Amino acid sequence: MIRLSEVDSTNNFLKSKVSNSEPLPEGTVIMAGHQFAGRGQQENTWFTEPGLNLTFSIYLCPSFLPISEQFMLNMAVSVGIRDALAKFLGPLLKVKWPNDLYYNDQKLGGILIENILSGITYKAGIIGIGINVNQLNFDPALLNKATSMRKILQRDVNLLELLAEICSHIEGQYLKLKSGAFNKLQADYVKGLYRLNEKKLYRSNNETFEGVITNVAAGGFLIIESEGIEKQYNFKEVEFLNNI
Repeated sequence: MIRLSEVDSTNNFLKSKVSNSEPLPEGTVIMAGHQFAGRGQQENTWFTEPGLNLTFSIYLCPSFLPISEQFMLNMAVSVGIRDALAKFLGPLLKVKWPNDLYYNDQKLGGILIENILSGITYKAGIIGIGINVNQLNFDPALLNKATSMRKILQRDVNLLELLAEICSHIEGQYLKLKSGAFNKLQADYVKGLYRLNEKKLYRSNNETFEGVITNVAAGGFLIIESEGIEKQYNFKEVEFLNNI
């Protein structure tokens, strides 16, 4: 593990080391006390208070995984984090497709996986993880939208112990992935999905509709049933809405 007091983004730091061909063992973890330009999906910004939360990245080399099955790595990492945090937070912790962590209807954390490909080979995966742990104050714009383990548990959580727990669970799921247990991983991912089998509001192509999440395909497509018809949605093709 490499600990940094401050960095723009742990993913950027790790990618820089990889691009410079520095020898890195698989499983290297970059942890930052303060990440001042963290990123989420689609270049969304991820802000955290210094020293209160977990912001880290993991270097993996899933060359055994076909490029067409890239989302399976996302499933393995998501299940690992969910299972680790569920030991503290219980069954109300869910994975919001594709890779956010939600407690009830509030965001607790997120995952950003950046894949490095070499031709048709999956060379490396940079897994960036941000989890609200001991932060109590959030931007007013995030009021009722974000939460932290401290707010839920009403006590501080040791960051290094939590990091060790998360990494241990991710390793366990990664080994399952390496063994080819795709169906088991997919089932584990789906059973802990936010809004699974619940009728909720969504928006796609500027149209709002009621639908029920029924599954996630191996390729990462979200499957929503609406008016008796199942449709598949790719990333950013569907928006989760709060019921009115």
